[in-house]
Amino acid sequence: MKKCSLLFTVASFAIISPAMAEAPPAAAPPEAGADGSASSGPAKEVFSTGVAKGRDRLDSAISTSSLKESEIEKLGARSLGEIFRNIPGIRAEASNGEGNNSYSIRGLPLASTGSKYLQFQEDGLPVLEFGDMFVSADAFMRADLTLSQIEAIRGGSASTFASNSPGGVINLISKTGEVEGGTVQLSSGINYDEKRADFDYGGKISDTLRYNIGGFYRTGEGPREIGYTGYKGGQVKLNVTKTFDGGYVRISGKYLDDRAPAYQPSTMRVTGTNANPDYQNIEGYNISKDAPQSAYVTNIVTLDGNNQLYRDDLREGMHPIVKSIGLDTQFDLSGWTISEKFRFADISGQITQFQPVFTTTAPTMAGMFGGAGATLRYASGPNLGQLIASPATLNGNGLLTMALLRDTKINSLDTMTNDLRATRQWNIGGGVLTLTGGYYRSSQTLDTDWLFTTAIADVRGGGEAALVNITTAAGVPQTQNGILAYSSQLGSGSTRRKYDVEFDVNAPYGSVNYHIGKVAIGGSLRYDTGKARGWLYGSDLGGGRGGITSYDMNGDGVISAPERSTAILPLTNPAPIDFGYHYLSYSTGINYRVAEPFAVFARYSRGGRGAADRFLFTPVVSPLTGKLVDPRAGHDTVKQAEIGAKFRQSDVSLNVTGFWAETSELNLQTVSRADGTLGLDIIARTYRAYGAELEGGIRRGPFSLTAGATLTHAEIAQDSLNPVLEGNVPRHQAKLIFQATPQFEVEQFTAGFNVVGTTSSYTQDTNQLKLPAFTTVGAFLQYRPVSRVELSMNVNNLFDVTGLTDVAQPAIPASGFVSARAINGRTISTSLRFTF
Repeated sequence: MKKCSLLFTVASFAIISPAMAEAPPAAAPPEAGADGSASSGPAKEVFSTGVAKGRDRLDSAISTSSLKESEIEKLGARSLGEIFRNIPGIRAEASNGEGNNSYSIRGLPLASTGSKYLQFQEDGLPVLEFGDMFVSADAFMRADLTLSQIEAIRGGSASTFASNSPGGVINLISKTGEVEGGTVQLSSGINYDEKRADFDYGGKISDTLRYNIGGFYRTGEGPREIGYTGYKGGQVKLNVTKTFDGGYVRISGKYLDDRAPAYQPSTMRVTGTNANPDYQNIEGYNISKDAPQSAYVTNIVTLDGNNQLYRDDLREGMHPIVKSIGLDTQFDLSGWTISEKFRFADISGQITQFQPVFTTTAPTMAGMFGGAGATLRYASGPNLGQLIASPATLNGNGLLTMALLRDTKINSLDTMTNDLRATRQWNIGGGVLTLTGGYYRSSQTLDTDWLFTTAIADVRGGGEAALVNITTAAGVPQTQNGILAYSSQLGSGSTRRKYDVEFDVNAPYGSVNYHIGKVAIGGSLRYDTGKARGWLYGSDLGGGRGGITSYDMNGDGVISAPERSTAILPLTNPAPIDFGYHYLSYSTGINYRVAEPFAVFARYSRGGRGAADRFLFTPVVSPLTGKLVDPRAGHDTVKQAEIGAKFRQSDVSLNVTGFWAETSELNLQTVSRADGTLGLDIIARTYRAYGAELEGGIRRGPFSLTAGATLTHAEIAQDSLNPVLEGNVPRHQAKLIFQATPQFEVEQFTAGFNVVGTTSSYTQDTNQLKLPAFTTVGAFLQYRPVSRVELSMNVNNLFDVTGLTDVAQPAIPASGFVSARAINGRTISTSLRFTF
């Protein structure tokens, strides 16, 4: 009762707070017709993601947001992560580049990477079944002119109308040809290298047949200096819709083949105290504008997934290849509305990364691996073979880094999803009763090879870092072309892995809702059953599985020190995967339409998240049987309560929600070891969080403001493995995150700003070292000299703020160096758009 009272107090305060009186209105799309097309009628905020049936938001007991294409265009976002951070309640760590970023929602934990409790969808179906696989779902999605809008639901019925999404759903909705005409847009970076062309066209073929086609292509180095063309590729999307009385059939397809660099943590110097740290760039390296990648570190020589000699190019970066086809249909049958969504996505590609794992002074690094009197020479770049005569002053910072050259081959992440549901309404007792029943089925393939080597490199920006060789005083090489070991660790085959696993999910679900007068009440259930079947290969599994051999990588007939540490896969001794799980999700809520412009609601939900690849190389799964050692490890549970109010009138809207959540989680967490390297630890915890979230807007003539904020208090309520952490704030969890976009718009031009900020948080769960608060400001200007022509300019991170999203170390280390991730520095772009 105390929690409920607190939530009500927080929500009430936010409603009457003068500071929020100018929160902006959410855009109101036209009410959707039976086939999802626009139809005439009163302007309502109709929402369809994660619910049984699309309806006006003021009649729904859920927390939702949407971003229209026109709003997204102004943000100047360089990735989906930079778009999603403009959705209230979403914590987006948009520092990895185009994809593979990390996301959380409303205080739910972010113990690992990806989006464990938040599902990403395209047109109502998940892109990947699990949001926190070794690669995040956003790596296989792109925003372009085919995007109509983005819908997001936080908590609520997301637990019961999608699997593995108890925190919420973010859904990218495509254009389907309702509006005749097209758009061509040419864009270019001004202070960075990127050229991009977008197009979109839609319209009618006949009165009952329409289509939409569009996509983009781009090329360039990208927003950070890496020394080569890091961005290259694009996507094409097509859909065709046939309408008929009472329904429609839509066929859709997508082809994505796009390369983008994966920005990894970099070294920073830190002084001061844990509570008030001063983070500083290393001499010659700007963490916001540079990246570890280099034109002089491109060659990867290793053994492949079949233990055969193999060469690859580190410049591949994140290279997803997605070929998908989908079916979406809706029709009436004996008073029931039947809808069917199906998609099969053939997903492959690879991810190559240059990841520094340990940085120290050059003399120290030389001594560690070469002993007293060791010498250093360049192993790549324009100074190849040259002696580094003064290691202590190398590049002005005197540093070397031990780095992983990570090559992850995505043989298959094929995903099949199908969602069949039936809905019917009856007029009963002066109200409307709505029943919905459905069945969800998905299959997620995980077929990947992890092929890592360890190298020594200098620390230098501008895409000019080079590999370095270490030789003992006696002249014995300890590296080979800059490679310290053809494995991730000296003398160990750890983390060289092969996955060949299939995950299946089956979930019947149903809901009942009754709307009478001003009251709408309802509830929903979902029962998920999951299975994992397949094989794992890797020495991490133990049982005598060897992981290291000697191999003559360069064919010179001599086994060098690095060649004696060559990692292999124990292909003849796989470990089985054969486990299952099941859990029940439910959600119930009530909405009261106090007046035409004002409604209040309350909701309680319980949802789950099934076990996926994070657990496969841990003691949680038996390497002998493939079963879960503890059946309770098959899924995690999230319980949530919400109470809120919504107001919408003329040009003003305001949504305020108080929330509470309890999460039971078993996961793997990246931690910093005592020797300065990074590792993975198992965590078994219960987290709690409560707070308030608001979103709104106001328009007065040509002026408008949209804004959102989320205030959160979160704690580790219980830790089974490390009780000393109980009561601490989870890492990266800020007290307040906020967004605001004020703008001025007239017929010929639009100008405004986009502000996104966060208060400070802790780098790790020990609550010692802090990540500083930061606020970024983006600016946009659109000029329309004539009809159908628009010139625009966007500035992202106008004031060139160094925004840190992650630091691996829990406290300031004795060396004074930490491994950190940062958002991009200032980037300026311009574009020319033609509509026809």
